[in-house]
Amino acid sequence: MKLHEMFPAGGRGIIAASDSSGNVNIAVYAKPHIIDEKTVAWGMTEGRTWACVKDNPHAAYLYMNPGTGYSGVRLKLSLKELAERGDMLETVKKHTAEIVSPAAAKAVKHVAYFVVEEIRSLI
Repeated sequence: MKLHEMFPAGGRGIIAASDSSGNVNIAVYAKPHIIDEKTVAWGMTEGRTWACVKDNPHAAYLYMNPGTGYSGVRLKLSLKELAERGDMLETVKKHTAEIVSPAAAKAVKHVAYFVVEEIRSLI
């Protein structure tokens, strides 16, 4: 299955990251923007997840497919690049404004690009 097929609409996602001291943060995140078969991206505010990925390049993402049961995927991630401008940031802001709110879109200041190191099923 291709990466872009692994995130059906209506599911729920969570990113887990920790700082260099091992303090863990988890947060609800939308499905990723698929850049290519090995790269995904998310827009980020200047919150705890952003602080963690700047401090420690390793993170994990869990996506639960919509519906009953426990199907979905887990991604092991490593930070590739951080961006504070560009087309992807504008795309993320536009989607955030449409899905969440214009105020939420204004809070998105960064894009974090990750290499997908490993893909595992949810269970």
